[in-house]
Amino acid sequence: MSTLPSYPDKYTSEDEIYSIAQVAELLDAPETRVEHLLKQRQILAVRRDKNIGVPALFFTEQRINKHVPGIIAVLEDGGYRPTEILKYLFSEDESLPGRPIDVLQGPRAREVMRRAQAMAF
Repeated sequence: MSTLPSYPDKYTSEDEIYSIAQVAELLDAPETRVEHLLKQRQILAVRRDKNIGVPALFFTEQRINKHVPGIIAVLEDGGYRPTEILKYLFSEDESLPGRPIDVLQGPRAREVMRRAQAMAF
């Protein structure tokens, strides 16, 4: 297996992560599809101890949260590195209130996307 892009678990250490195998099972897809999603930065992986995992909050019941790939792409296009994207998504923002990743799960998801677009310019 090739080396998968993963980043320090600095901002997600309190959150559940799924192994590559768990993500594959959740998406009903082969692990190679999950690896492709990681390499294309549709989702991001973190290193926790010696394990690579994907934050569980990137997913709804059986799919990737529809806003996650878009927000990653917007911020990356704006020059943000994956670690900075993780910091943005998993850090408290009193003006939301809460963390952007949590808000992406609800009706204010567009506000998080709008803010990401503004940050990218």
